Amino acid sequence: MAGLGGLDALVNAAGILRGAHTHECSLELWNRIITVNLTRTFLMTRAALPALLETGMGVVVNFSSTSAFFAHPFMAAYSASKGGVASFTHSPALEYAKQCLRAVNIVPGGISSGITNNIASLVPEDVDWNLFLKLTAAIGDGLPGPENVAGVVAMLVSDDGAFVTGTEIRVDGGAHM
Repeated sequence: MAGLGGLDALVNAAGILRGAHTHECSLELWNRIITVNLTRTFLMTRAALPALLETGMGVVVNFSSTSAFFAHPFMAAYSASKGGVASFTHSPALEYAKQCLRAVNIVPGGISSGITNNIASLVPEDVDWNLFLKLTAAIGDGLPGPENVAGVVAMLVSDDGAFVTGTEIRVDGGAHM
């Protein structure tokens, strides 16, 4: 790592969503979602911490979700995993603050992605789409794209974000006001 100039930032943006009625969510499905979204965020962060701390200005940007803070139907495991990411992020933010490490959560809602573009195939067939109306009412026609989140990430890993740590930044077009 040193030959490349070190590691300044880690962005944990990977995740999966599989919806189910809560009473029908198998333990296997629950564990898969928790493993990908929460455990792998922890593992990547743990592995990157020595290099990030070595720079004296490292930053961890984790992707949580509005599902962690607001009711989203059929997403109990996803919501729990993203709530775990949000809570987890606060620990390294405080634990390593004196070593100038920052940790922040990006909390996207309805952003065009592999998950949102395929939501109909990821939730139960008998889904009540009216339960999703509140999530899309504020954003009008179509979902914003990843570029709407990328600028926030770029700010956080730059000097412009140097005083942002241990918090969430919601990027949802006002859908959760």
